This record gives sequence, structure tokens and C-alpha cells, in this order.
Amino acid sequence: MKKFLTIILAGCVSLFAAADEGMWLLPLLEKMNIKTMQQMGCRLSADEIYSINHTSLKDAVVIFGGGCTGEVVSNQGLLLTNHHCGYSSIQSLSSVEHNYLSDGYWAMTLGEELPVEGLSVTFLDSFTDVTERVEKATKGLSGADFEKAFADISAKLTAPLTAADKYISASVVPFFGGNAYYLIGYKRFNDIRFVGAPPSSIGKFGADTDNWMWPRHTCDFSVFRIYADKDNNPAAYSADNVPYQPCRALNVSIKGVEEGDFSMIMGYPGSTNRFMTSFEVAEQRDLTNAVCIFCRGERQKILLEDMLADPAVKIQYASKYSGSTNGWKKWIGMNEAFGKLDVERRRAANEAEFIQWTGKRKCRTKKYGTALDDIAQAVNERADARRTMLYLRETLANIEIGQIGGAVSSMAGDPSLEKRIDRFYKNYSPATDKKVAVRMIEIYRDSVGLATLPVLYMAVVEKFGGDIAAYVDDLFAKSVFASRETLAQAMSRPDASAFLAEDPAAQLNNAVMDLYRDRAAAAGKAGEKLNAGRKAYIAGQIEKNKGAAMYPDANFTMRLTYGQVKSYSPRDGVMYDYYTTLKGVMEKEDPDNWEFVVPGRLKEIYTARDFGRYARSDGSLPACFIMTGDITGGNSGSPVMDGDGNLIGLAFDGNWESMSGDILFEPDLQRCICVDIRYVLLIIDKFGRCGRLIDEMNIIY
Repeated sequence: MKKFLTIILAGCVSLFAAADEGMWLLPLLEKMNIKTMQQMGCRLSADEIYSINHTSLKDAVVIFGGGCTGEVVSNQGLLLTNHHCGYSSIQSLSSVEHNYLSDGYWAMTLGEELPVEGLSVTFLDSFTDVTERVEKATKGLSGADFEKAFADISAKLTAPLTAADKYISASVVPFFGGNAYYLIGYKRFNDIRFVGAPPSSIGKFGADTDNWMWPRHTCDFSVFRIYADKDNNPAAYSADNVPYQPCRALNVSIKGVEEGDFSMIMGYPGSTNRFMTSFEVAEQRDLTNAVCIFCRGERQKILLEDMLADPAVKIQYASKYSGSTNGWKKWIGMNEAFGKLDVERRRAANEAEFIQWTGKRKCRTKKYGTALDDIAQAVNERADARRTMLYLRETLANIEIGQIGGAVSSMAGDPSLEKRIDRFYKNYSPATDKKVAVRMIEIYRDSVGLATLPVLYMAVVEKFGGDIAAYVDDLFAKSVFASRETLAQAMSRPDASAFLAEDPAAQLNNAVMDLYRDRAAAAGKAGEKLNAGRKAYIAGQIEKNKGAAMYPDANFTMRLTYGQVKSYSPRDGVMYDYYTTLKGVMEKEDPDNWEFVVPGRLKEIYTARDFGRYARSDGSLPACFIMTGDITGGNSGSPVMDGDGNLIGLAFDGNWESMSGDILFEPDLQRCICVDIRYVLLIIDKFGRCGRLIDEMNIIY
């Protein structure tokens, strides 16, 4: 491992100054990044950003829920994240009578802060290189033998951490395609309460139309609070719990940003594929993206139609719809960027260089010579299985009556089943699900064929003469899962388990899952070859590019990225400024379009120019800004900080022109879109009239 790290580290600092690419591991900042960061305007030491010996900036940054980032901004556990990160929690607390999505919410006292069932916040506790121990324990092994040995060494490595502190969980995580491993410890808090958020007309302004776009005018934030027991430790919800006292909270700066300012982002980027080959690019574009774009687009049409027609359905499906459209639009943009930026050809050119390099020495050929062939063969071998899996996931697995049928069958005897059932039916419209079911079965029939699902095939073809709508009507008429009431009656029967297993919705789900598992097993055989090829290819790239800046792909572990506040030109004759203002919100207003409605209170603030200390020097109110940091999904809600580590904004999106950025970083085009903290504070203070939250924060002028 020492040799491996030497290869990675050599020369990185000097080369990195030319670009802002990189999702950097915090333990390596001192060796790899801090000099360049300081040259760019960072006034902190690496130890002040990340330290294992004392508090540092990393202690104020958390995993929010299961897929976002948040930051602590007060000594009472107050936490900021994106509105779209808090969206599902806000939706779960909403009803037609108390619609916090459309109306917003502001807790004026601690007692009004609302517990969110199932929501957690997780702090990073430790991050330790254990590559040598893992490699020693797994040397020469593959397949099931490797998995067993890896599980055994992971258990040995995590045991001391969890034994020393009952609140710590730990795991061993691979990096660089399995060429490095880190032992990571976390501390999770499970009593998280909703404090406030603007209405969706502010927090989700522009909705799908503006998603992934710049210029942007969305005040994408929500406010939560971490609660702990009387000893400041994690605890399940209790009325006796008190606000958590963190070891570190971020200062909040309202000094503002200017073109060229240094800025950095700390958070949990989810997944990138910067070592992706041309074969995988083609697979992503022509298979994964193509299938998902079409299937989700068809389902979304049905959901949106019902949501706009019924306020109750709009609340029920708000989070489901938003989660679907986010990926759908990203994949559309990714395919467009693949074409415009010639990503497949550029990857192929890199591979040609790699082949030429490996061929110059026998030792290289021995270690890396088959890597690309293995990847190409694996992609080809798994194509049919992956195609079926994708269609199953995006169509039949989205028939919700089957989802609950499968859940009840698989969770029999689980004490959490009743809560699962309650949550499901709270957010379920049978009429909407019927429409979705018909369309999803049609798509699967036309794309894959119902004969792969004998239960469904026989029902549709033999009993209903191929009439899918008639089959769906019959399914919903006969299934006890069509309503909470009929399910409750069925579950009270003495033969409930056997009876429910025979339910047509449960049978549909079982058929879908059985086929999915079968296809996953087939794809998994090719996956072993693919993983081995990737590991060798990445190791070879690291050796080939000795002296160049290298960092592992994102895998939802804490990273730091940094760059500058910077405008850009997306195409000839067009220049996008680095910031937007509230004026742009008013210019985009369209009372007849749900995506661009502006609340009356916000228009009053704008007309009165009641911006107070949050205004720019020219008197305008900042809305959003862009910077050159390297982010991806999972970074949503991440703190954007200045050179002193003060909070200046929240990262919430990437820009359309760089939608292929998970594969290739584009320094001239790639931008992180951030909501300016001054807009956030104005909405809390002037719009929400919740000054008590502002009083908690340490505001830097």
C-alpha cells in the first residue's frame, strides 16, 4: 500500500492547480491539496479542515437521511440541507389540512418542531487506511472465497471501534476499484425534527423545467434539528430528548461572493465513474439511460395528471414524482452531453493510449493486458440480463399494489410491518396505480414480452385474451392489497399467511422478483469478470499516470472539492454570469404555471426592497451562484464555504451542459449551482418571520 499511495501522491499538487476537478479524501489533504488550496485563497490549514485529534470543519458536516448532505449551523443542533433533500420528510408530515409542501412551515418554538419518523443524521467519526490488512487477508482469492475472506477481515477491523463506543457503527469500504480500503466509523442520530421550510413555490421554484439548469432562482433549503438524550448521545425519539450540542457548528457569512473567490464544498458525493470505459459509456447511453428515460417519462405523465387533478394525490405522490423526474432529466442531459462532448470517442482514445503503454513492457502486459478485453466481454455478456432487469425495475416493479403485496409477504412477523403498511397507504392512490399498471405492463409486453412472466402471461393472454386493462381491473378487484381496510380484514384471518401468499398482487410481485433475481444472477457472473477488469484497469491507470492528480470515484464517503466562483460560456455568443438575484424570480413568474408561481409575501418583500443586511452592495438580493467545484448526487445540501470555512451557500445542483460530468469532468463547462446563504436567511427572517433561528447562528459580516 505504501508504494500504491506513493504513486497516487507523487506530483499531485502542482498538476492540480490547472483545474478544479477532484473529490478528495480528507485524510490526504495535507499531502495532496492544501498548498494549492492556500494559493487559491484558502486561509485554513489541512488540520483545521480535517483532524483526528481535535474538532475540525468535518465535524459540522453530516449525512442527511440516506442520500444527501447537511451542515450544523448552531450550538443547539440546528441543521440546514436542501429543500429537495427534506422533501420526503416534509411530505410525510403533510396532509390536505396541513400542507407543508405548498404552504411551508416555521416552528416558532422548540415545542413546535415536528419529529420525523425514520429520518436520521450521521456524523463521520473516523477514517483509517486498512488496505494492507485487507489485501493480506484476501490475497489470491476471488468470487465467493474473496467475499467470505473480506467479510471476516471486515468483522475483525470493525469490532474494536464498535466495542469501544456503542453508538458507533463501522464498515470497510473499497476505493479505486478495490485497490485501496478504508475503515470508516459513523455515529447516527435518530431523533430529527422538522423546524422549517419555505413553500415549494420558493424551495422548488422552477421545478422540473429549471432542474439541472442555469441561470437558477431556487431557494433550495430546509431546516431540521438534531435531538439527543440528556447526556448528548444518540437516542430514539422521546419527549425528554433535548437539542444536540455539537462539537462544531459552521459560522454563517453574509459578506457575499465575487467572481474568482475561492470556495470549497465538503459532503457525501454518491457515485461517479471517472474510469468508465468506452464500452460502458455506450451501455450507459444506449441501454440504461434509454430504458429509464422512456419508462419513467411514461409513468410521470400519469402521475402528474392525477396530481394536478387532486390535491390529496398531489401530496401522496409529490416525493415519488420528484424522485423519478430528477434522475429522468439527468439521464436525458447525460445522453445529450455524451453526444456534444464526444465522450465515447474520447474514452476510446484513452484506452488506445493505455493499450500502447501496457505493450511496452512485459510486466505491464502481464498485470493489465487483459483488463479492457475483460470489461468489453463482460458488458456484452450481461447485456440481455441487464436489459430485462432494467425493464422490470422501471415498469412492473413500479406497480405499487405488487410492492405492498411483496412487502407483507416478506415481512411476516416483523414488528415494523404495521408501520410500513400505514406509510404505504397514506401515500397511495389505487386509481392512479391502476393507470400506471396498465401502461407499465404494456411497455414490458412490447419491449421484453410477457412470456418471461408465466403468471402474468397466463392471466393476460389466456384469461383476458391479451386485454391488459381487463387484467388490471380484475387484479385490483380481487386483491386484498387494493385498500388498507381489505388488507386488515385478510390479516386477521387465522390462515392469513397462506391466504395472502395466494393473492394475485403477491403472485405478481413474486413473479417479478423471481425473474429479477434470475437475471441478476446471470448478470452477476459477468460482473465478476467486469470487476476484475476494472480493478486491473484502474491500477494500470494509476501507474501510467504517475505524477498526475488522482482521486477515487465517489462512493458516498466524505470528500472535499474546491474551486472558484466563476461564470461560464455554454455556447458561442452566450455568457452566463456567476450569480442571479430575486429580480429573476419575478421575471420568471407565471401564475398559470405551477412551476413558476411566486408567493404574494415574497413579491411584497421584493417590491418594498426589504432585504436588510442580506442585500448585495448594489441593493439587489442574491439568489444563487455557481462555482467550479466537482460534485454529484449526494452532495445536495453540502455546505459551500469560503476560505475561512464560513458557510456562504448550499450546493444543490449541477448544470445542464456538463451532465456527463460523472464520467468526464469538463473544467470549462462544469459548475456547481448553489443557493446563496443570504437568500436562505432572508426567507427565514423576512418571509418566514422566524428570527429565533437567525439568532441561533453565528453570523459573520
